Amino acid sequence: MSRVKSIADHGQSIWLDYIDRPLLDEGALARMVEEDALAGVTSNPAIFQKAITSSDDYASALDDLAGQSENAKALYEAVAIRDIQDAADVLVGVYESTQGRDGYVSLEVSPDLARDTQGTIDEARRLWSQVARPNLMVKVPGTAEGMEAIETLIAEGINVNVTLLFARSMYERTAEAYILGLERRLQAGESISSVASVASFFISRIDSAVDKQLKESNADSSLLGKTAIANGKLAYQHYEALMASGRWAKLKAAGAMPQRLLWASTSTKDPSYRDVLYIEELIGPDTVNTVPPATLDAFRDHGEAANALVGGVEKSEAILASVAEAGVDLDAITDQLLEDGIVVFADAFQALLAAVDSARLEHS
Repeated sequence: MSRVKSIADHGQSIWLDYIDRPLLDEGALARMVEEDALAGVTSNPAIFQKAITSSDDYASALDDLAGQSENAKALYEAVAIRDIQDAADVLVGVYESTQGRDGYVSLEVSPDLARDTQGTIDEARRLWSQVARPNLMVKVPGTAEGMEAIETLIAEGINVNVTLLFARSMYERTAEAYILGLERRLQAGESISSVASVASFFISRIDSAVDKQLKESNADSSLLGKTAIANGKLAYQHYEALMASGRWAKLKAAGAMPQRLLWASTSTKDPSYRDVLYIEELIGPDTVNTVPPATLDAFRDHGEAANALVGGVEKSEAILASVAEAGVDLDAITDQLLEDGIVVFADAFQALLAAVDSARLEHS
C-alpha cells in the first residue's frame, strides 16, 4: 500500500497543495486519488502564478480568451476557474463518498482584499457562483477583517478555507467565526449539514523565523525546529476541547461538520531537517495536511505514518516556554508572518496579472 495512503488510517486527509493543467489533462490527479487516497487540492496566487507563467500550458486558453476581455483579472479568473472546476469534477467522487468531509478544491479571493471585509464577502460570493461546484472552498485570509467575512459566508452556506493562520489566537477566532456562522444559519432555518470549512494553520515558516532568532541569540540548539510543531499541537488541543463542548454538541446534532485544522506550509525549509518532518509529526485524527508535490513524493518514498499529534501537550507548552525564555516573541513573529504572507501573495498576484496582460496584448 502507498505510504501516503496509510496516513488515512490515522484519521488524517492528505490534500495536494498544487494545481496546473498537466495535472488535470494527463490524469495525474485522478491517479493520486486512486493510489494515494488524495482527498483534496489547494491553490493560492503563487501557485497559479507559477503554473501560468512558467510554461506554455495556458497559452491556448489565453489565446482563446484574449479577445473577450481587456481586464487581466477577468482573464486570469477564467482560466483559474476552469482548472478549479476540472479538479472539483475529478474529486467529486471523494466528496460524495465522504459525505462532504473531503473532496474539496480551494480558490482564493484576491489577496488585495485581505483587509477588506465587504470586498472579501462580495468576491467570495461571486467565485462561489461562477465555479458552481458544491466541493469548492473559497479561501479567505485569517485576518481580523476576515473574521466577519468567514462568519457571513458560512451563514450563507459557502464553504470556506481560512488561510494564513500562524497565531493560535487567530485560529481560535477562526473557529469561533465558523461556529457563529453555523449558529446563524441554523437559526435562519437552513441546513448546516453540507457546509464545510478548514482552518489552514501554517507550519514551516514559523520554524524558519524562530530558528533564525534562536541562532542569533545562541540559544539551546535542541530548541531548533521544535516551535512550529508545538504551536500546532496546542492549536489541536483547542480543537479537541471545542469538539467536546456542549455548544458544539448542539451543532453536531443538527448535522454540522467540524472545521478541521489543515496543516499548510509543510515543506521543510531547513535542509538539515527530515524532509517529511512536517507530515510525520502532525499526523492525527480529524486533520488535513496539504502537501506540495516534492514533499508528497518524499513521503511516498520514505515517510512513516503514525499518530503523532494526540498528547504531548505539556511537552509542547514547555518548548514554547523555553523559546520565550530565550527571548523569542512568538506573538510578534506570527503577526509579522501574517503581514509577510499577505504581501507575498499580493506580489505574486500582481506578477500573475502582469503576465496575463502581456499575453493578452500579444494575442489581441
